[in-house]
Amino acid sequence: MPSPFLQELVRDMRLRGYALRTQKTYLHWIRRYIYFIDRRHPTDAGADDVRAFLTFLAADRKVAINTQKVALNALVYLYHKFLDQELGELGFTLATKQRQLPTVMSLNEVRSILNQLTGRNRLIIEVLYGSGLRINECLRLRVQDVDFDRLSITVRDGKGRKDRQTILAGGSVESLQRQIDQALLLQSQDNSLGVGPSLPTALARKYPNAYRTAGWAYVFPSANRSAHPDDGTLCRHHLHDSVVRKFLAIAVRQAGLDRKKINTHTFRHSFATHLLQNGTDIRTVQELLGHNDLSTTQIYTHVLGRHYAGTASPLDRLI
Repeated sequence: MPSPFLQELVRDMRLRGYALRTQKTYLHWIRRYIYFIDRRHPTDAGADDVRAFLTFLAADRKVAINTQKVALNALVYLYHKFLDQELGELGFTLATKQRQLPTVMSLNEVRSILNQLTGRNRLIIEVLYGSGLRINECLRLRVQDVDFDRLSITVRDGKGRKDRQTILAGGSVESLQRQIDQALLLQSQDNSLGVGPSLPTALARKYPNAYRTAGWAYVFPSANRSAHPDDGTLCRHHLHDSVVRKFLAIAVRQAGLDRKKINTHTFRHSFATHLLQNGTDIRTVQELLGHNDLSTTQIYTHVLGRHYAGTASPLDRLI
């Protein structure tokens, strides 16, 4: 059972509309910080302790720079937003372990994995690759987020709590329409029992019949109903990402690609890289992926090889 202090943190993050994954991540780093300061209350600590903790992560734990940034964000939330306590200039030691180059598949490798899948499972991977979505962005899609006329998908409250639009592959339209029909049939059955898809708590209070609206149905609903994480009401959530990871691991093995590190995010990496290979402007790719900083998108230029800007190895001129 979490301490009263951590329970208050959870309530505060829910009021601010933080995603469940963000809540879990922030709680993880705040717990680690509290253990680091010998279980003192954070109000009895301050900037010096935060600086020491972040330096410890970099110097002793050898974490990647992105991991250190996540820990920093958690502690900034804790002090600035929850405790209303300014930290000032921290000046901590930055992590030097850089982000690794992403694993990218060839077109044939993507095709070979898709060929191992059918139905809903194949469609999920098609959407990950065809639209460049993160796994939870895909599974959180609701019917209202898919625009078949414009061949677009709207990602709501993505990473950084931003909305964005990305492309929808025309080849997935028919399968996606069938999946939505099945999802709406399941919602109709749930509605007859007074149950519907999980909704943001504030929206459910303001619009008590929203759960009956087709637009709020999840495109990829869970097979079972469960308690809402905020208020405990019975509802149907979206499919859990562990389901996708399990069937993808089997498909990768069946395709003979298990020597390569392939996971759900690999399809997003491949989406970006293949767009750049085909001459898509890097700013467009940045917008489709939802990156704040162009330098984040530029990492894909390092895995393009000879396809990038027509560059070929000088050895090819000798052979």
